[in-house]
Amino acid sequence: MKKSGRYDISALIEAQFEPGSRGRVLKNKLGIKSKRLMDKVEREEQLRVIGKLAGIYDADHRFTTTDICNIHKIWLENVYEWAGKYRHVNIIKGNFHFAAAAHLPKLMNEFEEGILRKYTPCHFESMEKIIKALAIVHTELVLIHPFREGNGRVARMLATLMTLQAGLPPLDFSGIVGKRKKDYIQAIHAGIEHNYLPMERIFNAVIRRTLRIRGYRSL
Repeated sequence: MKKSGRYDISALIEAQFEPGSRGRVLKNKLGIKSKRLMDKVEREEQLRVIGKLAGIYDADHRFTTTDICNIHKIWLENVYEWAGKYRHVNIIKGNFHFAAAAHLPKLMNEFEEGILRKYTPCHFESMEKIIKALAIVHTELVLIHPFREGNGRVARMLATLMTLQAGLPPLDFSGIVGKRKKDYIQAIHAGIEHNYLPMERIFNAVIRRTLRIRGYRSL
């Protein structure tokens, strides 16, 4: 971790936007100012690392918060100074407040000791239980929102690694657009009250779509 005196430089950079980006692109190592180009770079980096991650975490691996930080770092270390580190800024999307930055270490530790310990490795005897595990892990991780950027995608990468543990193919999330994206956001919000059924329906649809596209038998 780079430091200047008592301050973590990455924490300071995390709050900054790239000059000339009109507040749309976070300060980055590549000097990218275009939101469209940054989306492309992040997407390409994600495709690059998913195979690498599948080689790191095997079918019997129990995931930890260190693994989640590592997934984020491997994905975005070429783009952001703060890749793999918990955020130091609070995040609001619309009227929705994610967990306060000051509480992240405690919340992530509880997430590891509770949910990750219970639901990983993803070895369950029925598709219903696999979907439940995916829904709970995914929803709770997104609600904590540990990173400055890329939380949903890290949660989706973790879900893909879990489905590989369950003997399923890598998930295709491309169908979550339009109304389905609104349903997905509502499912995240439902998780505040520990209602995971909406997210279970999302994952059921994602798995069905994935199996259909890849020529597998449906559920």
